Amino acid sequence: MPDRTLFVTGGSSGIGAAVVTMAARPGLTVLLHYGANLKGAEAVAAAARAKGAEVHLLQADLEQPDSVAPMIAEAAALADPDAPFDLVNNAGVVDATASIADMTPARLTRMFAINVVSAILVARGAVELMRRHGAGGGIVNVSSAASRLGSGNQFLDYAASKGAIDTFTLGLADELAAEGIRVNAVRPGLIETPIHGKGGEPDRAQRLAGQVPMRRTGTPEEVAGAILWLLSDGASYITRSILDVAGGR
Repeated sequence: MPDRTLFVTGGSSGIGAAVVTMAARPGLTVLLHYGANLKGAEAVAAAARAKGAEVHLLQADLEQPDSVAPMIAEAAALADPDAPFDLVNNAGVVDATASIADMTPARLTRMFAINVVSAILVARGAVELMRRHGAGGGIVNVSSAASRLGSGNQFLDYAASKGAIDTFTLGLADELAAEGIRVNAVRPGLIETPIHGKGGEPDRAQRLAGQVPMRRTGTPEEVAGAILWLLSDGASYITRSILDVAGGR
């Protein structure tokens, strides 16, 4: 297979880690971003290298949008300018279950800085790198079924941030389609990842699984498979699409 560069944000665990390990192969250069979980990032990198991929770790605190530009500069130095470049815009954060009365400026600023502002800036940087080789490329933004459901009395601010990602996906796809750069998104539902624990409810996915038509939670690998398909030649005529990976919910 031809050489390719895959840039994955939030790649130290969960869906991002599954994307990296599933995609890994000889000829693939992986730029694996992590925030604070160096141990997790190193484990994912080791698994990908064992499958023949070249992996570079990029650290950035996406709560600080100013951290994006240095990370993109590092990515530019590591990526092969002659190889196609793909982005999985996966990094995100959730906070504790809350209602509108609990939405403080600090909470909202953090949520949107990571889930929206930095995601847009990462995509902007990736587009610059895609344009270097002029062979197109692919972007998959990781949204959430919460953007459709609203998540009132749970994760209202998280849902709103993912609604912004849905809209951003549509607009960016319109901007870039003529250049051969495809932009899509996936909306995971209840997936067994560490993000539930970070929101203070480690058992949330299992507890709510009965509300899903398929009566089970999903796996990071099931979402990763959808992401990698959207980046593949099998989806070469697909852009401006948002794919639900949510068990029918």
